Amino acid sequence: MSGLSPLDLLSDLVADARKAGAEAADAVLIDSASLSVGMRLGALERLERAESGDVGLRVLIGKRQAFVSSSDRSKAALAQLVERAVAMARAIPEDPFCGLADPAELATAFPDLDVCDPQEPDAETLIGMVRSAEDAARSVSGVTNSEGAEAGWGRSGVAIVASNGFSHAYSVTSSSLSVSVLAGTNDQGMERDYDYSSAVFLADLRAAEEIGHEAGRRAVRRLGARKVPTKQVPVIFDPRVARGLVSSLAGAINGAGVARGTSFLKDKLGQVIFPRGIRIMDDPHRRRGLRSRPCDGEGIATQPRAIVEDGVLTTWLLDLRSARQLGMRSTGHASRGTSSPPSPSASNFYMEAGHVTPAEMIHDISEGFYITDLSGQGVNGVTGDYSRGASGFWIKGGELAFAVNEVTVAGNLKDMFLNITPANDLTLRHGIDSPTLRIDGLMVAGR
Repeated sequence: MSGLSPLDLLSDLVADARKAGAEAADAVLIDSASLSVGMRLGALERLERAESGDVGLRVLIGKRQAFVSSSDRSKAALAQLVERAVAMARAIPEDPFCGLADPAELATAFPDLDVCDPQEPDAETLIGMVRSAEDAARSVSGVTNSEGAEAGWGRSGVAIVASNGFSHAYSVTSSSLSVSVLAGTNDQGMERDYDYSSAVFLADLRAAEEIGHEAGRRAVRRLGARKVPTKQVPVIFDPRVARGLVSSLAGAINGAGVARGTSFLKDKLGQVIFPRGIRIMDDPHRRRGLRSRPCDGEGIATQPRAIVEDGVLTTWLLDLRSARQLGMRSTGHASRGTSSPPSPSASNFYMEAGHVTPAEMIHDISEGFYITDLSGQGVNGVTGDYSRGASGFWIKGGELAFAVNEVTVAGNLKDMFLNITPANDLTLRHGIDSPTLRIDGLMVAGR
């Protein structure tokens, strides 16, 4: 059985589960390979290659379901997998919302999303990338030390088979490069910053020298940072941190949380939650997108959706279970591993660009705060309360005046969303993305 193709192996596994007493079953196989390199101060610190493979089986008996997984694909091990899963399903409590997709809901066409780089890089290629990135960062005047540079590549092959007739396999890759350096001295004060790039294809990464120079420039410009008095001012979120606000929205509209009643947006479907004109997309079909997928983890077809249209929240992110809890239909957002139930998650999720440049956005601010870095996990998904450590630059007379650190920015996401203005500088790089954002009237707590 271990010599079979992934789809054949899973088909046999599902058939064996049915023979053993399961009324329905599905199985997932994930094979992964990765290569990573780390370098600091020109010396290679880490070179790792890893490969792994897991098979997961879900069996359903009535309204009871059980999950088991194994890395052993021998015939004996898979037979034990089936036996354990069926025994567990007979013993656990009922879940009224569990179940496979109806065959009519299943994806029947799978778009070519170009999400698998056929070229696997060798270690020398990654070593050259991290060396170039760190050398470029250390060459920036004012940079005095390095926390290192890292590069990584990974490939995952995913196969899903279910007793409802679904069967599909696909592969995805990802590559990344990052560098982090320090500027200044212990006597004068030191500041750290970084830059990074990630992409499906290695060739689509930003140039190593560009990443290094940007990391060095960011670190140096933070020198001389100071606190500011506590006051309520307009706040600008650099795209690097603005995407965190978009991510908070994705978390708040996750169907599992909405069904539990633990989201601050649980009563906002169909209502205005952003200013008119704002559009937020979830696009699983973006070519070479870091979160693109031809179908979801339950075999449901995926499709681009306007999650927010003209400021109005149009949908939740739903898998089958959360959709049944809410009396709705799956939106094709189920994601899964080999050892746990499916759960909703966003794909390529982003706020569309606005109509003003970042410079124009800052120009009319007599005093405000431009955030380039956030710390802490001060986002309450139940209430929407938002409080995070921040650093960046103080705005005076419409220009960046001096570096700021050790302050806190606070508000409530419901109010923050309603007061957002996006700039026109959206770049799709990370899977969750945003242009520069302006929010007026946030509290900045300093000295």
